[in-house]
Parts: sequence; C-alpha cells; structure tokens
Amino acid sequence: MALPARYDAATMSHPTLHDLPNPLLVMALPLESQGIFERANIPVLYTGVGKVNAAYALTRRLAAYAHAGAPMPQVINFGTVGSRVHATGTVLECHAFVQRDMDVSGLGFALGVTPLEDEIPARLEFPPMFEHLPRGVCGSGDSFVIVQGAVECDVVDMEGYALAKVCWFERAPFTAVKYVTDGADHAAGDDWRTNTKLAAEHFLGVYERFLRKT
Repeated sequence: MALPARYDAATMSHPTLHDLPNPLLVMALPLESQGIFERANIPVLYTGVGKVNAAYALTRRLAAYAHAGAPMPQVINFGTVGSRVHATGTVLECHAFVQRDMDVSGLGFALGVTPLEDEIPARLEFPPMFEHLPRGVCGSGDSFVIVQGAVECDVVDMEGYALAKVCWFERAPFTAVKYVTDGADHAAGDDWRTNTKLAAEHFLGVYERFLRKT
C-alpha cells in the first residue's frame, strides 16, 4: 500500500537540496496554508493531524537529512491553535511545549509527565526566534479542545509537542508560530473553520520576515 504523497520526499534514496530545505516548514494540513506557500514555490511538509502522524512524518523527513549527511534544518511549525488566554486572531510564537493528554496520575505521576523519562523534561523549551511576536506555551494532545484542560498552557493544538520532541531527540532547532482561531470552548469547531483561512497570510509574512533576517 502506497504512502500518502506528503511522505514521498522523506523516503527518497537520493534526496536533492530542494527536498532538504532549510528552514523546514511543517504544517498539519494543506488547509492551514490555503495554497499560498505552494503558489510561492515554498516547500511544506504536511504531517496529518495528531501527535502520531506528526512524529512519524517529521522523523522520516529528518532521517533524509541525516542520510544525506546534511545538517539538521531549522524546523518551523506553522499551525492553528485554540486559546483561552490569547484573543482570536493573535499570532504568537510557542517556544515551550507540554503534552496535555499524558495522564498517568493513577500511578502517581503528575499530569503531563511521561513515566520513566527522567532525562527528558515534561516541558520542552527552545530559544525563541521572533522577537516581535508574543510568546506562549503550547499544550498538545489528540483531542480538539472545547473544555478547560488540567495541564497549564496558553494555547492548545494536536501536533506541537510531538514535533518538538522529535527535534529534541534529533538536536534540530525548533519553533512554532501559531494563529489563534478559537477560544477552545463550545464554539471552537465553527470558529476554527471560519478563521483557519485567515492564518496562511500571517504565516507567510512571518516566513518572509525570517528570510530577511537570515
């Protein structure tokens, strides 16, 4: 059974420089880019929704860099989030990541803590890159949030922590720029559908600003 097209470049035996961009832009869905990056000929790795898809896709893509003897790229995740802290329409940089749905409290572990990972902090932090953006803590989990969660974070998504953990293991620099589409409440679904289309232009602007600085 063939893998989806978004994984093809990650599995190439002889990847080209075009297949190994730096920075490496990562999004969950083409819906979040609205075709804007494609029209500008900017490559994007689309992972699919959720932590497993995100970890799988990014791990395979970074393996292509290692196989080619290339340095790890600057990984930038663009994505949409819900928040009860930041207003809808806010663009912010997440430099810290927690796993909001890791719950092994029945064995005495704190919420968000993965058991027996003593050398890996439950909160993964990376140096911020975009001084002009407000900063936040991203809580990731395999659920679309409509109620208040128990793990402390500013915004909620479904992929950020997984991407951050892969970069932590692979020693790749990482940051995430998020657009707040909803209030992580009862209206979150409708608000996300309405506001997702507004995020792409903001992401492109941040990307272009990054290129001007490098």
